[in-house]
Amino acid sequence: MATSPADLAKRLLRREWDHLTAQERRVVDAILARAHVSRDTAGRFEASRSVSERLSDGIAAFGGSWTFILLFLGFMGAWALVNAARGGRAFDPYPFVFLNLILSTLAALQAPIILMSQNRQAARDRMQAEADYEVNLKAEIEIRTLHEKLDALREAQWADLVAMQRDQIEKLERLLAARAA
Repeated sequence: MATSPADLAKRLLRREWDHLTAQERRVVDAILARAHVSRDTAGRFEASRSVSERLSDGIAAFGGSWTFILLFLGFMGAWALVNAARGGRAFDPYPFVFLNLILSTLAALQAPIILMSQNRQAARDRMQAEADYEVNLKAEIEIRTLHEKLDALREAQWADLVAMQRDQIEKLERLLAARAA
């Protein structure tokens, strides 16, 4: 039984083909083709990243780790100890103005890198959510289709049962009529 995408959309989604989103159309087409709609969004997303995007993601991952925090605390402690121990010969005497410049520069560079990484993560999450929606929609449609098939089978079985009962009643009535005669 060949069904058109428009007919299937109207029957299963109860909407006209022209009113479906691109995702819903892909799901209807996949149902007709008996194809999968699930896909590896993480792999596709990772493969599409440029070198600068991979670098900024790596920097953001390192900048948000305990390794970075501990190394940075060690660096700041060493900076303060070396400059305090050198007294008047310190290259950055207390109150460590040069260290403050380094910290400000680091924060000014690290913040946009982290934001870029978060924006890409949000885009990846949106891509995954779209794929999840398609899988969920297809599963919902397939379940609805199975319910329709089960309902049709149940109706057919009830009709068969009623017909068998009528036949049995007719046989019993003929048998009783034959005995009475």
